[in-house]
Amino acid sequence: MPRTLATVDSAVRVLEAFDADHTEWTLSALAAHLDQPTSTLHEQLSTLTASGLLMRVGRGRYRLGWRLLKLSSALYGSVPWYAPAHDAMNALARGTHLLAFLCVLQGSQVLCIARSVQGRDGPPVVGETQFVLPPHASASGKLLYALHGLELPGDAPRYTPSTLQTPWKVEAAAIRAARLALTRDEWAIGTSGLAVPLFGAEGEVLGALGLSLPTFRLREQEQLTRRLRDAADEVAWALGYRPA
Repeated sequence: MPRTLATVDSAVRVLEAFDADHTEWTLSALAAHLDQPTSTLHEQLSTLTASGLLMRVGRGRYRLGWRLLKLSSALYGSVPWYAPAHDAMNALARGTHLLAFLCVLQGSQVLCIARSVQGRDGPPVVGETQFVLPPHASASGKLLYALHGLELPGDAPRYTPSTLQTPWKVEAAAIRAARLALTRDEWAIGTSGLAVPLFGAEGEVLGALGLSLPTFRLREQEQLTRRLRDAADEVAWALGYRPA
């Protein structure tokens, strides 16, 4: 990897280490988390702090900087559906006590652009801090790939014995018919997911709204699916979607 790209990639890894469960890091803890020498990381933190992407608080602790808020505000302003979808996601998390998320498709990548753990019961679930999700082992990935008519990667890894158990053409057709994707222990044993589409005013697929949950809570699948559909329908209605 060229040095410039490697530098940018390293900076992105630093910024992505900050999330809802890790709003602050010390140099030593972050170095251990990223498996980087403290001397190298210290230089990166100093550069990111000088640029306003990070801020130093207390004694040797770092938080995300105000400049990121400015950049995120510009991005959110360019995506008119994000605000109602984000509100629906938060309400869904509070109502189900589960991790709720919003995902979009960018090229062949499934990106988790927002998560909410408001009111969640229990420990974190696998993958909840990931930005890029596996299309073949996540509910949102399967949903978006199926609705856009995409083939799964031929070299997709098998994370568990439950990964890729059903032929994709068969599963994709079922997802399109139900407008619902379900995963059960496919990314990690004990973690499952549900996802439904978010529609724009013209009926276009904007993204996926979903839940990640301990597999034992799939006993509530009918209730959780109804909550998901109701939340997605409210967003679509607010955006002007009127299905025939």
